[in-house]
Amino acid sequence: MSEPVPLDLSIVVPVYNEVDNVDELHAELDAVLSGLGRSYEILFVDDGSTDGSVAKLKLLADRDPHVQVVLFRRNFGQTAALDAGFHHAAGQVVVPLDADLQNDPKDIPLLLGKIDEGYDVAKGWRKHRQDKTLTRKVPSFLANKLISKVTGVRLHDYGCTLSAFRKEIIDQVHLYGEMHRFIPVYTHLAGGTLIEVPVNHRPRTRGATKYGLMRTFRVMVDLMTVRLLVGYSAKPSYFFGKLALWGFLASFVLLAITAWHKFVDHVYVKDQPLFLIAIFVGMAAFQILLIGLLAELIMRSYFESQGKRHYTVRDVYRGRPPQG
Repeated sequence: MSEPVPLDLSIVVPVYNEVDNVDELHAELDAVLSGLGRSYEILFVDDGSTDGSVAKLKLLADRDPHVQVVLFRRNFGQTAALDAGFHHAAGQVVVPLDADLQNDPKDIPLLLGKIDEGYDVAKGWRKHRQDKTLTRKVPSFLANKLISKVTGVRLHDYGCTLSAFRKEIIDQVHLYGEMHRFIPVYTHLAGGTLIEVPVNHRPRTRGATKYGLMRTFRVMVDLMTVRLLVGYSAKPSYFFGKLALWGFLASFVLLAITAWHKFVDHVYVKDQPLFLIAIFVGMAAFQILLIGLLAELIMRSYFESQGKRHYTVRDVYRGRPPQG
C-alpha cells in the first residue's frame, strides 16, 4: 500500500463562540486557497463553543472535503486549540489564524512567499492595528517591547496569530498556558529562521473579544517561565547559583548589621525584629520561586516523557462521505 501524499498546506483556526463568523471565514479561505495551486486542508479546532459554532463547523465539513473539525470536550483556551491544530496538521506548511475575521486570508500567499524564499517562520505583524488604543494597542505595544527585551527575539507584534511555519519547526514546539504568543521564541530556540511580515488587520464587526485583564496576568507569568527556559534550560545550575549567591550576600549584610547593633549600639538580636522579618521574607520568596520552577519542569516532564497532551479531544469530524 502506497503512503498518502503529504499536503502542501494546513490552515489551523481555533474557534470559540464564533458562530456568526465561521461561514464567512470559510468562504474567504476557500477563495484564496483554491487559487494557490497547492493541496491544502482547513482544520477548525472548536474550543468548547456553546453558541452553535460546532453545528456550523460540521456542516462546513460535510460540504467541503478540505475541512476537518477537531472538537474539544470543554474550553481549554487558545493555546491548547493551536497546539491541537498543529498536532493534527498534515501539511508541510502550517498557517494559523483567528476566527474573528480580523486576520485577512488574502495575506496567506504573502506569508507563503516568505516560506518559499527559505524562511522557517513568517510572522504576521498587524502594522495598522484596528483595535481600541487604550485598552488594546497601548498594552500590546508595551507587552511586545517587554517580551522582545526579555527573550532577545525582537518583534513588533507577538500577539498576531496569522503566521506561517514549516511543519518540522512547529512540531518541535510544545505549548502550555498562554504560550502561543511565544511560538517565535521557541522556533528561534529550535534554530528556525524568522521574518516579520506586515499584514492587514480588520476591525471586529461581529462577536465579542475573548481577551481580558486576567489573560494579561497569565501572559506575564508565562513570560517569566519563557525567560527561564531561554536563559537556563540547558544550565539550570546557573539560575540556582545566582539565587544562592544573592541569598548569601543578603544574609551576610544582615548579619553584619545585626553585629554592628549588638557590639556598637548594644542592641541585642532578640530586640531586632527586622532581621527576623527579612530572613522570613527572603526564604519565602526563594522557596516560592523554586517551587514554581520545579512545578514547571515536573509538568513538562510528565506530559512530554509519556507523549501526553494537556487537553482531551472528543472527536475529529471529517464529514459524511459523498453519496453515490
